[in-house]
Amino acid sequence: MVLASGMAMLDGTVVNVALPTIGRDLGASLSVLQWVVNAYMLTLSALLLWGGALGDRIGRRRTLMLGVVWFALASALCGFAPDEGMLIAARALQGVGAALLTPGSLALVRSAFHPDDQSRAVGAWSGLTGVAGALGPFLGGWLIDGPGWRWIFLINVPIAAVVLAIALRYVPESRDAAAADAPFDQVGAALAAVCLAGVSYALIGSSGGASALSTGLPALVGVAAGVAFVLVERRRAAPMLPPSLFASRLFSAANGMTLCLYAGIGGILFLLPVQLQITLGYDALQAGTATLPVTALMLLLSARAGDLARRVGPTPPLVAGPLVAATGCLLMLRIGPQSSYVTDVLPAVAVLGLGMSLFVAPLTATVLASVAPEHAGLASGVNNTAARVAQLLVVAGLPLAVGLSGAAYTRPAAVNLSFHRAACGCALLFVLAAAAAALFVRPRHVRPRLTEAPRPRCRSHLGVGAPALEPGDER
Repeated sequence: MVLASGMAMLDGTVVNVALPTIGRDLGASLSVLQWVVNAYMLTLSALLLWGGALGDRIGRRRTLMLGVVWFALASALCGFAPDEGMLIAARALQGVGAALLTPGSLALVRSAFHPDDQSRAVGAWSGLTGVAGALGPFLGGWLIDGPGWRWIFLINVPIAAVVLAIALRYVPESRDAAAADAPFDQVGAALAAVCLAGVSYALIGSSGGASALSTGLPALVGVAAGVAFVLVERRRAAPMLPPSLFASRLFSAANGMTLCLYAGIGGILFLLPVQLQITLGYDALQAGTATLPVTALMLLLSARAGDLARRVGPTPPLVAGPLVAATGCLLMLRIGPQSSYVTDVLPAVAVLGLGMSLFVAPLTATVLASVAPEHAGLASGVNNTAARVAQLLVVAGLPLAVGLSGAAYTRPAAVNLSFHRAACGCALLFVLAAAAAALFVRPRHVRPRLTEAPRPRCRSHLGVGAPALEPGDER
């Protein structure tokens, strides 16, 4: 499951390092490069809920395997794309496959473990999947400077083959029996896709210098589709996104925190490789290697953070983690044209990784603990959707918000100024998430009850067989 979800997470971050190289190779503008990132995020965000609901109905392992095959084929199309238009289309297809495999991977982990072990298992899943995302810049840099940027996509094909082999042999099937006969909410899925596409197109078009008319209409269509989505979901008998889920204040707060946290992560990891390559003159491998402390810290600490949250409650790590990550973002204000890696880049990246290690696993466990076990796939889909929507919108809107538009991403002075503004904005998002955790997350709501293991019934004593004692047989 870590390999499957990590494959999707990897492609959400590995492309960031390749953007300057792809831009030079294909002659692409910044708005085109934003679409290389957001075409994937768009279909992934729009269809994650549908993927979670499909897994609950027909089987999570079956849906995951379908998604893995789809993702591998789309990755091959990305690797052989002859131009920017084909690359963007193939990235959109990749997002569809990721939407099928991502929700099921977490739901299958939860269904396979005893309740007392779920927090640590989810922590391991979150941490190792996060490692895949954090490893993306390093792996991407190595591939870009070696065989070429196309291999950041082609490498998914052998990984997918390994996932399929393991899933067929070892992974048990899991589904929600109550959802088997419920109809699919096709209208809701279509409205969600239109909403995200319209808003994203407007934001990316604005940063690319498009006219107000060409961006205003898609924005209006997107907002109208979002309003219609809310109204439709409230009236449907079997909605894709049941409003009843949000009756839980904990579930709502956790997903609100997810929006803030993953917007902060997505924003800083989108612009950091650009800052290192354009302003500091790093090559792709050096820019990717610079983020390795994030990978190492998440690998070492995420499972422990999940176990800590199980023992002391989720509030301490969900408050401390974002505040530490915010400190890492503020330390990135020291990164500039003459910066040293050891004294400027490394401390900032290490503190950011420490903060992420503290909050990623407890946040995921909190979301799953706020719903009934049979809704695990849907809850996972909602939370993953919140994370991807946050990254989608921040990649679309952040360059515009910090003044990085048009061809400015090739000018070191403009990139440096915009990166510093983005670091401050991402730090603010982390602080907002910490405040939400302090206000709305309470240990008693999510700390799992330790269940007493059933005692074995005595069948023999000193080699003398006897029927098992029943209540009332004290004699």
